[in-house]
Amino acid sequence: MADIARYPLLRHLRGTTTTHVQHVRNGRTLHSGVAAAFWFRPLSAVLSEVPVDDRELPLLFHARTADFQDVTVQATVTFRVTDPVAVAGRIDFSIDPDTGRWRSTPLDQVAGLLTETAQQYALDLIAGSVLTVILTGGVAPVREAIAAGLDRDGRLAETGIAVIGVRVVAIRPEPEVERALQTPTREQVQQDADKAMFERRAVAVERERAIGENELQTQIELARREEQLVAQRGANARRDAEEVAAAGLIATDAEARRTERLAEANAEATRVHGLAEGEAEAARLAAYRDLPEAVLLGLAVKDLAANLPHIDSLVLTPDLLAPVLARLGARVNEAS
Repeated sequence: MADIARYPLLRHLRGTTTTHVQHVRNGRTLHSGVAAAFWFRPLSAVLSEVPVDDRELPLLFHARTADFQDVTVQATVTFRVTDPVAVAGRIDFSIDPDTGRWRSTPLDQVAGLLTETAQQYALDLIAGSVLTVILTGGVAPVREAIAAGLDRDGRLAETGIAVIGVRVVAIRPEPEVERALQTPTREQVQQDADKAMFERRAVAVERERAIGENELQTQIELARREEQLVAQRGANARRDAEEVAAAGLIATDAEARRTERLAEANAEATRVHGLAEGEAEAARLAAYRDLPEAVLLGLAVKDLAANLPHIDSLVLTPDLLAPVLARLGARVNEAS
């Protein structure tokens, strides 16, 4: 918006670097240009202000495809005024000389012109294709159609408006249709996921089976080796028992021979000893045979005393000694 300073009977306008200001009085252009500044009389001046900067125009419109499906197109058109004089001659950009505000809404008229023009090119493209083709083709065909149509549109060129760029953000069908279109893909993705899961399970089962077979083979091999070990231990124990039995038999035979020989030796020794004792006893008896009775009795008493137990004290009474002494005396007398 232009900056207008008010003075008695005069006004001063100071424009900006992004607006083109035109001052007309009595059908004659007095001032025209970007960032203009001038004095004017408010009662005779006709002022117009046209923006010449780049402007963004968002678009949101509905279209119908060849298979009667509604889609929503969201786009943005970037434009600028290349001929401010031509635009001011076709669209009312006049401003109030006191406030500097537009007397109407010229930018809304420009926006309406661009919107309807862009829509007709997009609608022509979308109406000639089915929904699946539009969605799979993406936003590029629609963007190119709108850009090409606006670029060759004669009305915009005559008006002095140039389209700098077109961006199509999204093309969306109705939510129900979009979900219906997404269902096959989702089902396919789910089927692929299920297939991958089943394959993973099959691989896991196969690995478990292989592991189980390996464990079974290991157990069989261990059982076989254990059987061999038991058999070997049995053979070793049997061989040890046979060797022990053989050694015991040899030891028994040796002991029996030794015992037999000892018995024979003991018997021979006993026999020899008996013979010797017999001969000694016979010799002793032969020696005793010629001895007097008193001597024999003394020897007998001696042997008896040697074989009697230990006697601490002996009490002899006259009754005991008298007969013994009498007999001893009688025998002495007889011997003398």
